Amino acid sequence: MEIPRSYILLLVIVLSSQKAVSVRYELKSGQTKCIGEDIHKNSLSVGKYFIVNPNEDHPLPSSHKIHVKVIPPQGKTMLHDAEDVESGQFSFTAYETGSYIACISVVDHKPEITLDLDFDWRFGVHHTNDWSKVAKKTQVD
Repeated sequence: MEIPRSYILLLVIVLSSQKAVSVRYELKSGQTKCIGEDIHKNSLSVGKYFIVNPNEDHPLPSSHKIHVKVIPPQGKTMLHDAEDVESGQFSFTAYETGSYIACISVVDHKPEITLDLDFDWRFGVHHTNDWSKVAKKTQVD
């Protein structure tokens, strides 16, 4: 079965236009880490995060919780707001161009704990309503 060239071209365009932030943080009780990214209007943005379990043989203790918020450029509405979670994911389509901010906070706990957090944020795939501008098989050499 031969894959049409138009699908290959579309896949190359999509993959080359994506940007990603994939990092691992170490945060102590009560600390917050914020990440800001410039995202263009109509770009799809998806993210996932989780607390890295240092002891995979046992579940995370109930004290190991985070708060995650994703805020748009004007900060008027919250795009994602998760409290007291171990993991989660979010997705949105940017409704304006600007700096979008994701903040991760470790729940304050005594005695102090330190958590390793894995955070993966991908963005930059533009939505299009005008599919006539997308390359067609006859336009591919």
